[in-house]
This record gives sequence, C-alpha cells and structure tokens, in this order.
Amino acid sequence: MALAWQAYELSNAPTALAMVMFAMTVPHVILLLVGGAVSDRFDRRRVMIGADAVRMLAVSALGVLSISGALEIWHMMLIAACYGAGSAFFGPAFDAIVPELVPKDDLTSANSLDQFVRPAMFKMLGPAVAGVLIGVFGEPGPAFLVDGVTFAVSIWCLLVMEGRSQTARENSDTGTIVAEIREGFRYVRTQVWLWGTFLAATLAYLIFLGPAEVLLPFVVKEEMGGSAFAFALVFAMGGIGAMLAAIVMANRGIPRRNITFMYVAWTVSTLMVAGYGLAKLPWQAMVFAFAFNALESAGLIVWITTKQRLVPDRLLGRVSSFDWFISIGLVPLSFIFTGPVAAVLGARTTLVAAGLLGGVVTLAFLFLPGMRDIEGSGRLAGTTVDGTSDTGFGALEGPMAPISAGQGAFPSSGTLTSGLRPPAAPSDI
Repeated sequence: MALAWQAYELSNAPTALAMVMFAMTVPHVILLLVGGAVSDRFDRRRVMIGADAVRMLAVSALGVLSISGALEIWHMMLIAACYGAGSAFFGPAFDAIVPELVPKDDLTSANSLDQFVRPAMFKMLGPAVAGVLIGVFGEPGPAFLVDGVTFAVSIWCLLVMEGRSQTARENSDTGTIVAEIREGFRYVRTQVWLWGTFLAATLAYLIFLGPAEVLLPFVVKEEMGGSAFAFALVFAMGGIGAMLAAIVMANRGIPRRNITFMYVAWTVSTLMVAGYGLAKLPWQAMVFAFAFNALESAGLIVWITTKQRLVPDRLLGRVSSFDWFISIGLVPLSFIFTGPVAAVLGARTTLVAAGLLGGVVTLAFLFLPGMRDIEGSGRLAGTTVDGTSDTGFGALEGPMAPISAGQGAFPSSGTLTSGLRPPAAPSDI
C-alpha cells in the first residue's frame, strides 16, 4: 500500500506505478527457474533466509530515501528490481518446504491456516499500520522502515525453525542446474492440469493484474477522493474475505471436483475486478475486494494442496518455480500496457474490460482436453473406500502435488488482488 501511495506522491500518472511494478517483476520472472532449482538442491530454509535478507535491505533503503526526500521514481524501480530478485528465490523455497514440515494428512489444514494468517497480516494489519503511519507522518517512508523490520522477524523465525526438513536434497549432486530445470520441465509437460493452469494464469494475469494493481489505488485516491486509510480498508476487506474462505475450506476440506471448483472460483473472482471499475465509493470497492479475495483464496487452497500431494518432493521446488515463471511471465507486459490503455479508455473502463475478459479466458481453460482427468483418477493419497480422506475431508480426486502459498498458477498474494493464484506475487512488497 505504501509503495502505491509513494509512487502517486511522486507522480499522479498511473504510468509511474506501472513502471515500478514492471521493474519488480522482470528480475522476478528471469530468476524464478534458477530459484526453483536452487531450492531443490540446497537447504530451503537457508535459501529463504538469504532471500529475506535481500528484501529487508531493499525495503529499508526505500524507507531511508523516502524520509530523506531524495527518492525518485528511478530509485523505486532499482530497489523494486532487487526485491523482485529476492522473491524469485523465496517463493519456490517456501512452496516446497511446507510438505517437509507438515504431515501429508495435515496439508489441507496447514494450507488453510496459511491462507488465514497471510491475509490477516498482509491485507488487514499491514495496510492498517501503513495507513496510520502515512497519516501520522504525512509520508510513506516510515511504513517502509517498519516493513524492513518484519523481514528481520521472518529471518529470526526461519533461524529457530525445526521440523522434518532435510538439509540437502537427494538430487543435490545429480547434475547441473540446467539439467535439473529440464527435468522439472519434462515432468510439467506430462501433466495437463499443471501446464494448462499455468497458461490460464499467464493469460489471465496479462489481462487483469496490471489494471488491478495500478488502477485500483488510482481510482480510490484520485477519483473517489479517498485517503490512505480508506485504501487500507479496501485491502482489509479483501483480507477478511480471504480469512473467511480459509476457515470454510479448513472445515469442509477439498471438493471432489477439485479442478472444476478451482476454475469456477477463479473465474468469478476475476469478474470482481470489473467491480472495481463500477464502484463509485470506497465501501463499494471494499465489497468487491471481499468477494475477489474470498473466491481467489478458496481456489488457491485447493490448488496448493493438490500440488503438494501429487508432485514428487524432489521436484517440488522446480514445479513451483515453473508455476511462478509461466504464470507471471507476461505480467511485466500487463504493467506496461496498463498506463497507455487507461489513458485511452479511462481507468474505470479499463478495470471493467480487464475483469470481464480475464474471467472468460480463465473459464475457457477448464475445458482444455485432459484438464479434469485427475478428478476421477483416485490417485490422491489417503483416500479411503468411501471416498473420504484420512483427515475426514472429502478426497481430492486427482494427482498430488505441491506449490506455493501465497503466492503460482494463479499466485497467492498479489498486492491488491490477493493471492495471485498459483504463485505470486511479486507485489508482496
């Protein structure tokens, strides 16, 4: 939230924030495959610590420059690029480490808990703190410094973490990084439900992510006349929606038609982006943010759990990196196009068009040949004769794989959008 507010403090044009987000996503995309291979080869906990250290320094530098009054857009772009590079290593390692720490039977509950805590901090407490700090100090700088401290807390948590995590992967010396990336690609290519969802996310994010990330804060600030706190409330309502979805999914478990459920939830959530363009008052934007995040998170929990159960552990980091890499591969273009398109059509019209077109594209991939084959395959571990899992939840009917929270195909945690389905979200800054 502070990032968007800072960009619009320096320039009222949506192009400014779009360029900052572009600078963040390019190194993120470029380094993702390397990050995935590294997380499969080395201790994932240490990879996450290193990535957090890079991001802590980047965000802290942003705060110092902002408070000193020396910050310019090009500074924001350079710092955002460093942050994006760190995220390229943290995301795949985070996705892959969860099954090492949690018994397979508890994955659904663990992922639901993650999707409960994440929005509570990211969309409620975080934006609220940012809104208060910006209101008190009159600038976003202090919010960035507080954000830097949170990365130090994350590093401390990782240092004291204990679990069933292995310090080295079985394939740590089986070949080069390039060979391991190729092995991961060969696996993904054989799974329609994986590569099909990656491509669906690629096109959907190209269409709606840039407009949602760039134009929603612009509409709230410039057209609705909303304050930083009003914008924080939009974020917060999205967080409440995501938390509610997590509670429901934890209690109801994974639906039998897991792929169908994911795509329907993601389609309807994407349509909510059009609501941002139709909203006239901040409270209306809050309603659409609530619906978007609730549906996005519900689909994401199913997606994460399915991957963690079906993808082999030794390939988990690489599959996660492919998820992020393919899913957000065109996101830089989405940010580049948002400014010019909004200049021609207007911010509101662009949001409406992005939501409608993105929803149609998402739903179309549900009918890709072979996409729903895993729903009737019965390959999910822990399935009993009566069709329920060992945990008492409805069995996931399909393969078993792993990947991100937060953040892949439709990344989990985009800034304004929520959890960017399978992975994402670079905007976690």
